[in-house]
Amino acid sequence: MPTPASREVLIRVHAASLNFRDQAILDGNYGGTLKPNGVPLSDGAGEVVAIGEHVSRAQVGDRVTANCHTHWISGPPLPEYQQDSVGMSTDGWLAEYILLHENAIVQMPSYMSYEQAATLPCAAVTAWSALNRSSPLQPGQTVLVQGTGGVALFSLQIARMFGARVLAITSSDAKAEKLKGLGADAVVNYRTTPEWDKAILELTGGRGVDKTVDIAGETTIVKSAASTRVGGDVSLVGFTSGFGGGLPPIDILWRSLNVAGTAIGPRENFAALMAAMGQHKVDPVIDSVFAFNDYEAAYQRLASGDHVGKVVIAVSR
Repeated sequence: MPTPASREVLIRVHAASLNFRDQAILDGNYGGTLKPNGVPLSDGAGEVVAIGEHVSRAQVGDRVTANCHTHWISGPPLPEYQQDSVGMSTDGWLAEYILLHENAIVQMPSYMSYEQAATLPCAAVTAWSALNRSSPLQPGQTVLVQGTGGVALFSLQIARMFGARVLAITSSDAKAEKLKGLGADAVVNYRTTPEWDKAILELTGGRGVDKTVDIAGETTIVKSAASTRVGGDVSLVGFTSGFGGGLPPIDILWRSLNVAGTAIGPRENFAALMAAMGQHKVDPVIDSVFAFNDYEAAYQRLASGDHVGKVVIAVSR
């Protein structure tokens, strides 16, 4: 049992969740520093069971989660934040207990279960940051989301909280119905409509969407740019289809697009997200929950690509 030092918090883990990058790490396709034989998973939630000296942001008994980058409190990303990346350079949530610096701690809304809160640190904060990166999301704007993974669904839910219109693309009619059930105004099946960018333009009267959250990277970035209005935002948050894409600079230049990567986000973004979700009582979309000793099946569910929403591991109940 670890003993918390000054400004450290010991948490009994109740739930953890998986992200695409967790499988990419196992496959050797994710960059960045990894702790040798470290405990995986950047996302989780639990109960504070002990605190070290000088801790002011948590008390024993608090229900908490944590920001993925321990010391990224606010402002733009800096290289040193990667040195304390939960589940990568430091031990993560796939354990019975986790020891964290208090800087990472984020209090859970009272209505949320541990399983729900465990879905938030990476995907939900990334979605919030992506939608507010270049300019704040505004009511009445149009947002394009891609797929039914964690970032896509959180982007949909956040956009709806802001009063934005949401368009989506996905790979099947069944998934399209689920997206509509969550509030998507229109959904395009990119398998039956390969030129989905033209369909998105038609849905916006030829103008294009205000903000696009690009998940796949290589196979989507060019069409994401084509789907976005002049002066609009394209936030690249994933690489599920690879690292290429070949977006011509002229496409960015002549449309005055704001194209940038989104690196999850600081703790202040997480806190703002929690406040908004608490006000609207938004429930994260959970695909499935696996037992702690069945974590391999959880990874397999993630790798299948059949999930809609987050894959969760219940560590203790």
